[in-house]
Amino acid sequence: MVLDPNNNAPIVILQEPEGGALLPIWIGIFEAHAIAMKLEQIQSARPMTHDLLKGVLDSLGAALERVEVVDLVDNTYIARLQLRTGDATYNVDSRPSDAIAVALRAGCPIFVADHVLEASKIDPSSFKLDSGKEESEEGDEDEWTRMLKNYNPPGGREKIN
Repeated sequence: MVLDPNNNAPIVILQEPEGGALLPIWIGIFEAHAIAMKLEQIQSARPMTHDLLKGVLDSLGAALERVEVVDLVDNTYIARLQLRTGDATYNVDSRPSDAIAVALRAGCPIFVADHVLEASKIDPSSFKLDSGKEESEEGDEDEWTRMLKNYNPPGGREKIN
């Protein structure tokens, strides 16, 4: 996760296996907090919403098998939770940010449809994303900041969620 250098909005970055294409998705602050807490392995005193959903699934004997970002409609990403109970499979509509937060808790894979990735991806070969270089006193920007400042998502930054 990173912050948009233009408006400080949180962005979750999905990446293809083995360092492939990057898919930035602008998300809300609460979802960013839920994702960051899980990534940082921070436990809350009481279950947060995504923990609650995972607990409900567990109590009902349902498994979250996978999360899929399936479409980009009117500048909004569409995700789906694929649930299984016994022999039945259910697909549940979701915002990608919520789906990712639950997937992290369930330890399930996250997939992105090819047409969504093609419409919105960033090629990481143009950037040294693992440089860890922070902004210097001379005002040099790190690679993430340069990449995000120059990236124009379909439909603009404010509408994608």
